[in-house]
Amino acid sequence: MASPTYTADAVRAELARKRRTQADLAAALDMTAHTLGRRLNGEVPFTIPEIVAVATYLEVSLDIFMPPVDRSALAS
Repeated sequence: MASPTYTADAVRAELARKRRTQADLAAALDMTAHTLGRRLNGEVPFTIPEIVAVATYLEVSLDIFMPPVDRSALAS
């Protein structure tokens, strides 16, 4: 099972790779730094539209923000 903060961890990692700030991302998502911070800390989950906007802003594939599927759990 993936960590509940998988998406937040992936967003923070990609921000660092792209050398973008949380303030830049918050502005791009039209949200306050506090609101983004709650998502990046795992307090509030990202919505699907927010994840799509993050991927677009960072110019990366959407799937890097989604936890891998445990296919063994599907074999039942």
